Amino acid sequence: MSGGEIAALIAAGALALFVLFLAIPLVKLGRLLDETTVTVKEINDSLPPLLSGLSETVDQTNKQLAKIDVITDNVADISNNFQSLIAVFSASVGSPLLKLAGYLKGFTSFLGKKK
Repeated sequence: MSGGEIAALIAAGALALFVLFLAIPLVKLGRLLDETTVTVKEINDSLPPLLSGLSETVDQTNKQLAKIDVITDNVADISNNFQSLIAVFSASVGSPLLKLAGYLKGFTSFLGKKK
């Protein structure tokens, strides 16, 4: 056997070992891809009911938000009406009371100077 033939045998053996060494990770990768395919199928099967439930939940939430908007508008109207009522009350009762208090103060000052 010549040196070239020995070198060829060593290279062929190394190539065979390299192929065997890579075969194990390739088999594991194939199993991983099979499991991934099964998982994706399961997700695709369970996704439509989940999305329909989510859509229903969003619809119900929007209805409740619309009701809250109406309530908020009513509270704002009541607040404005109450503020107007206070302004009317202050104008009709507050001003005369202030005038009366001024007259009473002037009268007590007048009585105090007289003594």
